Order: sequence, then C-alpha cells, then structure tokens
Amino acid sequence: MRSFWNFKGGLNEIDEWRPGCFINVTCPVEDDVKYLQDELGMPDYFLTDVADTDERARYDYDDGWLMIIVRIPHLKNISSRSPYTTIPLGIVIKNDIIITVCHQETRMMLDFISHQKRRGQGFTDAADFVFRLFLSTSVWYLKYLKQVSALIEKAKRNLDRQIDNQDLVGLSRLQDSLTYFATSIRGNETLLSKLKFRLPVDELDAEMIEDVNIEMNQAREMTAIYINILNSTMDTYANIINNNMNKVMRLLTSLNMIIMFPTLIASLFGMNLVNGMEHVWWGFPLVAIFSILITILGFAYFRYRKWM
Repeated sequence: MRSFWNFKGGLNEIDEWRPGCFINVTCPVEDDVKYLQDELGMPDYFLTDVADTDERARYDYDDGWLMIIVRIPHLKNISSRSPYTTIPLGIVIKNDIIITVCHQETRMMLDFISHQKRRGQGFTDAADFVFRLFLSTSVWYLKYLKQVSALIEKAKRNLDRQIDNQDLVGLSRLQDSLTYFATSIRGNETLLSKLKFRLPVDELDAEMIEDVNIEMNQAREMTAIYINILNSTMDTYANIINNNMNKVMRLLTSLNMIIMFPTLIASLFGMNLVNGMEHVWWGFPLVAIFSILITILGFAYFRYRKWM
C-alpha cells in the first residue's frame, strides 16, 4: 500500500506523486513494486534488501539513487518469543523523489506522519526529512524502553511473591528484545555519523543531528542499563531457585535418614533368627519404643541443625 504526502508548507496527503512530496510504501504488494521499479526506476535489489529482516543499518548508491536502511523499533506481540524487535526501514532518494519502504506496518511511521501533520511545517529538503525520521526512530526506542522497564518491574514484583516459570520466561524474552535494541541503536549511530558527510547539511540540519545524537545516546545508555538489570535479576533468581532446590534435597535426605532407623531395626528383628526376645511379652513393645525413640532423636537432631 502506498500513499503520497506533500511536505511543502505542511504535510498533506495527495493522490499522486509530484515534486515536493514523499511516497510512503507499507507492506508493498505487486502493484507497488511495479510502480516503484517501472515508473520511478528504482533499482530492484533495493526492495529486496529492505525486505530482509536481518539487514543492517547502512546506505548504498546506485545510478543516482541513494538507499538508506535504518533499523526501527517494532512491537510484534507482547506474548511472542521476542515481543520488541527491530525491522529495516528503507529511505530511497533521487533528486526530488523521496520514498520510504517498510514491509511491516509500524506505529512509528504512523506517528511520524501524524506528528509532522500537527507540526504544520513540512520538510525543507531530503536531508531534513532523513534526520527528522532518525529523530522519530530514537524517540520510539525510548518509548518502547519505558514499556520494557515497566514489564521488568511487574515481573520482579510477581517473582518476589512467588517464583513462576512464566515470569522467568517473560524476562528472558525481554533480554532478547534488549539485545536487538542495543545492536540496532549502535548500527543507527554509525550510519548517522556517515550520513553527516554524505548529505548536504545546513545549520538547521546540524541542530537536528545534535538532537538525534542526544536521543540515541540516551536510548543506548538506557538499553545498557536495562540489560545489566535483567542480567542481575536473572542471576539472582537463578541463585534463589538453586537455594530452594538445595533446601528441598536436604529435607528429603533428612526424612530418608529418619525413616531409615526404624526400618533397619524392624528388618533386623524381623529376620527368622533366635534373639531371645521372641518368647517374652515385652519384646515387641521394647523394639517399638526403641524405634520411636531413635526416630524422635533423629528428628530433633536434624531440627537442631536446621535441616528441616
């Protein structure tokens, strides 16, 4: 699906492309691919590169076309293996043509367009468009990081009450998401540092780049902090689980040893041997009392050692 947005003097949707507008392509279908390649002349491998979910942040030139791939944050499903992930967003530029291509519908692009419409100033040129998109990407990293922080705190509160496998699995999933975030943010920072020397940058763009750097640094540092917190939390609960397991094993061992004494006595006196007690009336009560006494002493000993 494609849409056309005029950005001169504001951001307004129009019916077809004209100079001073950008084309937003989301989840491209065959008709969109034909339009981009046949009518606009975009190199076909640009779309292939953007479609690769593992494509790193980079830029490429081909016959006057500039392709920029930036990794943007994306919320798939809160119950999926990695709820928060990153996906490639392609920005393709040639002269007056500006195209954004993403193979998944994201909240970030919808918010970017909505915010620029409310701002009511449009974009001065392609460089301004690119750097504002970088800024929006950084802001959405921070938004999702705050959500990740809330999920971590919620899981920790649940685990403080009772250690549950579901909460531990949830923390493990958030670890994966933060790893994706950290890698993508570093890639975007490297890409931005290169684009500063590849795109025509004026004074306003320089200020915008400074804002983007500040937001990216904050996102990178927050990601590192949350990764450290998660690693520490997972290690702590792993130690707690091991400690609880040791307590259970110690309890079972103690019970086994307590039960062993009367079982041993019963086995000895249950043998078909002459022991002098089989013909007296007090033989059985004596053995029973002795077994109970040994059991009580064993229980008292293990309680004294705090094994039970």
